[in-house]
Amino acid sequence: MRDRSRARLTACLSALVALTAAPLRADSPKQDLLFKKLEAAIAKEDRDLDGVLGVAIVDLTSGQTYAHNADEVFPIASSIKLAVLAELYHQAEQAAGGAAGKATLADLYTMDAADLVEDSAVLAGLTPGVSGDANRELATFMVTVSDNGATNVLIRRLGMENVNALLAGQGLKETRLRRKMIDLEAARQGRENTSTPREMAAFLEALYRGRVLGKAMTDDLFKVLSVPKDSSIPRELPADVRVADKPGSLEAVRTDSGIVFAKDRPFVISVMTTFDGDEKAAERTISRIAAAAYRYFDRLGRSSPYGRAVPPR
Repeated sequence: MRDRSRARLTACLSALVALTAAPLRADSPKQDLLFKKLEAAIAKEDRDLDGVLGVAIVDLTSGQTYAHNADEVFPIASSIKLAVLAELYHQAEQAAGGAAGKATLADLYTMDAADLVEDSAVLAGLTPGVSGDANRELATFMVTVSDNGATNVLIRRLGMENVNALLAGQGLKETRLRRKMIDLEAARQGRENTSTPREMAAFLEALYRGRVLGKAMTDDLFKVLSVPKDSSIPRELPADVRVADKPGSLEAVRTDSGIVFAKDRPFVISVMTTFDGDEKAAERTISRIAAAAYRYFDRLGRSSPYGRAVPPR
């Protein structure tokens, strides 16, 4: 078991090194010219944004990447809930394998008014001492409407140290859960939930490629993550495009990280902003970058290397 864990960690570290080292480049000179337009579009968004921007994009077909300020550490707000979600499924998988003391998707929770914090829209509607939901439902509340009370219940059940151990096991150094949601005192002490665009993209790629969980758990995790929500990445994409993402927002901070399942050319995208002078403008920046990336990958997915759009069979 120790050898298997060491092998998995080695594979994860190798993947993170590859993400660091391999800039996104297209498969042909013409595709490279098309890619330069994407680069130019992101550069324009950076110039126009009244704030600091970081972007990481991974082509899940070729494994190549694009990075812009991708190693800068950002506060990621509710995007850290991706890590909480992954640890829930990790423990559920461990429990299914016979491990004791691990959370499962079916563990029941009875609503306790003491668990309510700001932005607990669903939890606040339950009846204390009576209404009950399973961990999977709490996770759905956490992802779809970013319910902070449900998130804190899951953090308590899973253990903050276990969430961070999962992240460290994937070779991530800057992605950490340091406080529960709406813990202003912890934030004042500098205990912020952080990541980098590159690390969040690497984590999503690891999930997609089955490096974190088995297939059944991975599929169900992405099912929950793909439930439509109010977020920036899908806002300017066609309505039928599946997006599995988790946005985040704090004062002067807007982030969104996820996978866009463009036909025949899915990709990971992580966009983070901070020091935002206009938070709504920052959200629109994320949406436009995601739309520009989608146009690039969608075109690759339906075209020959020469650029002809080939009709589907």
